[in-house]
Amino acid sequence: MTGTPPAGDFLQLDERLTVEERAVRDTVRDFAQAELAPHIAGWYENGVLPQDLGRSFGKLGLLGMHLDGYGCAGVSATAYGVACRELEAVDSGLRSFVSVQGSLAMFAIHHWGSEAQREEWLPRMATGEAIGCFGLTEAEAGSDPGSMRTSARRDGSDWILNGTKMWITNGTLAQVAIVWARTEDGVRGFVVPTDTPGFAAHEMHRKLSLRASITAELVLDNVRLPATAVFPEVRGLRGPLSCLDEARYGIVWGAVGAARACLTEALEYTLERTQFGKQLAAFQLTQGKLADMVVAVNNSGLVAAQLGRLKDAGSLLPVQVSYGKLANVRAALDVARTARSMLGAAGITLDHTVMRHMANLETVYTYEGTNEMHALSVGAAVTGIPAFR
Repeated sequence: MTGTPPAGDFLQLDERLTVEERAVRDTVRDFAQAELAPHIAGWYENGVLPQDLGRSFGKLGLLGMHLDGYGCAGVSATAYGVACRELEAVDSGLRSFVSVQGSLAMFAIHHWGSEAQREEWLPRMATGEAIGCFGLTEAEAGSDPGSMRTSARRDGSDWILNGTKMWITNGTLAQVAIVWARTEDGVRGFVVPTDTPGFAAHEMHRKLSLRASITAELVLDNVRLPATAVFPEVRGLRGPLSCLDEARYGIVWGAVGAARACLTEALEYTLERTQFGKQLAAFQLTQGKLADMVVAVNNSGLVAAQLGRLKDAGSLLPVQVSYGKLANVRAALDVARTARSMLGAAGITLDHTVMRHMANLETVYTYEGTNEMHALSVGAAVTGIPAFR
C-alpha cells in the first residue's frame, strides 16, 4: 500500500475484517451517514427519536444481529461491534437504541428465556415491530444492583411485581420490558408486556446528554403476571450481569466510532481554518494534539478488535470487557474534549459534532458500569483482592 493511511484507521485494522464484516461496515455506515447524520442534530436539540427508527434498524438486520435463530442475523461478534462503531460515529443514542434492544432485552430472552418466550418475542423484536427495554437500575441501586427494592411475590401460580426502575432506555417506546426483581429465592427476571395493568413508563426530561435517546422511569404497581412470564432457570445477579456484559461489549466498539468522528472533524476543521496567516493544522501544538488523538483512536480500535476476536472464539472474559469499556470510553472522552477545544467557539454548537459527542460520552462514561467500577474489576482481577466494599 502506498500513501498515508486515514487518521481514523491509521493501523489499517479494517483490512483485517472478513468479507461479511466489511459488508456490515459499509451497509451500516452508508445508512447512518445518509439517513441518520443529516437529522441527528435536530433530534438531539429537541430530545426526540423517530418512532419508526426500530423498523428501519430491523430492515437492516441490526436488532439482535449477533444472536442465532428466531429471525436474527447471527453475524459474528466482530461484525456486531463494527455496526455499533458506525452507529455511534453518528451518535451514542443511536447505538444505545440498538444495544438495549439486542444485547439487553433480546439477549436476555434468547439466553435465559423459555422456548415459548423466545418464539413469542424474538422474531418481532428482530424486525423492530416490538421494542424492548431492560429494567435493572433503580434510583438507589445503580452500581449495586443487589440492593434493588423491586420485588416479586407469588400469588397462587401468578407473580405480583412492585417497584420502580430508573434510567431505562427505550422505556416509553417498548412493548416488552425485561424486569429484574427480588424474590424469595433470589433475583429473577420477568418478561413484562408493557400493556399489562399496573405497568407505567414515564419519560425523563431535562437531560443534557444522550438527548437523542428516550430514557424513562418504569413503575410497577401490583403488576400481575402468569407463571410463564418468569425466566425459568436463572437466579441471582448472574442473569442481568451477563446481559450487561453483552451491552458493554458494544460500547467498547461504539466509543471508537465517537472518538473517530471527533478526530475527523478536528482534522478537517484545523486544515480549513486559518489564523496568523496559516492553517491551524500547521501549528506544532495542533499537530501534537492531532497525533495524540490518532494514537488514542487507533489504540482503542485495537482493543475493540482483539475483544471481538476473543468473543468470536468464545473465550472473552467479563473482566476483559471491563478493560475495554474502561480504556475506550475514557480515551474517547479525552479525544472529544480535545476536539471541542480545537474548534474554539464553533465547537460548542450543534453545527458541529464534537460537543454533542462529548456530552454523550459523559453518560457513556458512567452507564452500564461506571469508570470506577470497571477500574475496580480490573484491579480485583490482577490483585485477587476485591475492593468493591
